[in-house]
Amino acid sequence: MIGILIGSESDREVMLNCTEKLEEFGIVHSMVVASAHREPNKVTKHIQSWENLGYKIIIAAAGMSAALPGVVASQTNLPVIGVPMKSDLMGIDSLLSIVQMPKGVPVACMSVGKHGAINAALYAKRILDMHNFDPPYGS
Repeated sequence: MIGILIGSESDREVMLNCTEKLEEFGIVHSMVVASAHREPNKVTKHIQSWENLGYKIIIAAAGMSAALPGVVASQTNLPVIGVPMKSDLMGIDSLLSIVQMPKGVPVACMSVGKHGAINAALYAKRILDMHNFDPPYGS
């Protein structure tokens, strides 16, 4: 139900915090390494595949210029959650890149690193829970 794109293999360790939290909730997910700069066609292929498979949310983690979440959001109507990765500037460059999306390219932005990865899973669960809402007093 949730696709996770990471900009490079070096982001995997941090994003395992996200997948572990999703697994605690029994939420189906898959993680793929695909760089917005080096492999844009691979990014597009996975977005389209996940849409066709009925995935509901995409979490995109990237460092430095952190273009991945914005590129993903520009290609889908699914909710996109961005997770900035630490870099030479302690992740501030990644954070600002994800937060400063242009009008029409909405991306929810979590905090930098491990806590952001965990919060991305928790935020995704809240979105999914809204779609599975059962009124407490019947219909």
